[in-house]
Amino acid sequence: MFNTVLSTMDYSDPWSASYDDRLSMLAGRKRRIAYFYEHPDASTFRYRVLNPVLTLKANQDIDTSAAWFDLRDIKQDMDFLNYADVLIICRARYSAAVSGLIERARSKSIPVLFDCDDLVFDPDRLHLLVDSLNQDQSNNELWDSWFAYVGRISATLRLCDGIITTNQYLAERALEFLPKLRTAIMPNYLNPLQQEYSKKLFKEKSDSNWCRNEKIHIGYFSGSPTHIRDFGIALPAIQRLMDSDPRVTLRVVGFGAFNDEFARFGSRVEYFPLQDFISLQRVIAEVEINIAPLQENQFTNCKSELKFFEAAICGTLTLASPTFAFKNSIQHGITGFLVPSYGWDDALKAAIALVENKSSYAAIANTAASAVIEKYGWNRASENIIDAAFAVA
Repeated sequence: MFNTVLSTMDYSDPWSASYDDRLSMLAGRKRRIAYFYEHPDASTFRYRVLNPVLTLKANQDIDTSAAWFDLRDIKQDMDFLNYADVLIICRARYSAAVSGLIERARSKSIPVLFDCDDLVFDPDRLHLLVDSLNQDQSNNELWDSWFAYVGRISATLRLCDGIITTNQYLAERALEFLPKLRTAIMPNYLNPLQQEYSKKLFKEKSDSNWCRNEKIHIGYFSGSPTHIRDFGIALPAIQRLMDSDPRVTLRVVGFGAFNDEFARFGSRVEYFPLQDFISLQRVIAEVEINIAPLQENQFTNCKSELKFFEAAICGTLTLASPTFAFKNSIQHGITGFLVPSYGWDDALKAAIALVENKSSYAAIANTAASAVIEKYGWNRASENIIDAAFAVA
């Protein structure tokens, strides 16, 4: 584990702005994007709504402004539509309120787009989602819940003119579901505060000459126990490595405890609760190896590459399954490693050897960090945000 005393940063939810403040943000420039999300949260909302709003606000060289609104706002009034040139509805379930919002936008000739970061809009593919997430398929209530969720999302999407997705693969699935849609791609990217803090963590590791203790940490930052089947791709190889190398420790964040698969390793398995998105960067920065195993199916190929760029920006090596997004973001052997399902034993051993060779590890870490700042930096995203919003509209 990297044993530099890494800096901490105080955190508070960055989405507490009042309605009036957000309305002022929206009205601030010539072209205006209104985002709608049901309730602000630390996952999809942050990547797909808050980040674009913050990016456009910080860029003083453009004529486009943006702000976000939620169910609490539209239950009071929808006056923000008086200032909007395009309405982007992010992963919202159909309801009377959402339908009313779309109808009001239509009455004002405002284009309505849907933004989605997952394959959660097609009921015909729901079985892939349920199976991938290791859900109890004998539970009828679970099926009712999932069909209601996906059905409501698909109902909202059907009311929209186009869709913005995180990658081309997901956009193609959307067109298969609803051929009339116009599509645009806006990848996920780094939050401004997240990027600033992560670059500081990287510098502290680099300035210490990548100083670390005798332990080697493998980090799995899933955020949810529903990813047990994904983790299962790498699990046997990790067990074999931990059996053969007592230096190796597994760090798991947001996943919860396993059954008895790792019981024999005792304190060599570390469990962390879910982290806010700033604290998570520090927990990632401390480990040498970040793993992102995924099953190979349509659902997982729709996932974004955020597990790679969030690790690379703070100087941690990533081993990831060769899904669509990872194949298009990781240069194998240069900025990280792509690992087929049968290759985890060899990949983990190669990663351990890289950790032991400080100069080689630093070379990949530096190359990866530079690459993600260039491609996923918040200050690189303005044109993409605007193009996605207005080209589709």
